[in-house]
Amino acid sequence: MTAQEGQPAGRIALRSDRDVARARRAVARAMEDLGARAIRRTRFVTAVSEIARNAVVHGGGGEMTVFVHGDPPGVSICCQDKGPGIENIKLAMSDGFTTAGGLGHGLGGARRLADSFEIETVPGAGTTIRMAAQL
Repeated sequence: MTAQEGQPAGRIALRSDRDVARARRAVARAMEDLGARAIRRTRFVTAVSEIARNAVVHGGGGEMTVFVHGDPPGVSICCQDKGPGIENIKLAMSDGFTTAGGLGHGLGGARRLADSFEIETVPGAGTTIRMAAQL
């Protein structure tokens, strides 16, 4: 399941913590509408929150599109920013790595919470992350 295969269910501009909360609600609502169990929603919404927050904090803002899928049922997101990009993806995905003084579970944690996870980044030009959760 990839974002390009689903039907767009919403687009959220990511500029502040308030927008991160909007992204969380949009994904939770889409999953609930598809009948996802609470634990599935919680896991994926947590991953989405981390990615959206990274776009705001590290990418200087961005945009997230939420997609719904019918066969197999699920939800995916595509989050893009035009920030500085990630110079070393392997290092950034490792547990304990942080550039903002956090716990360092961000990208790696999001990858573990999603059923699929793709990252494209160009240093100096931004980052795109696609994630999906099947029900």
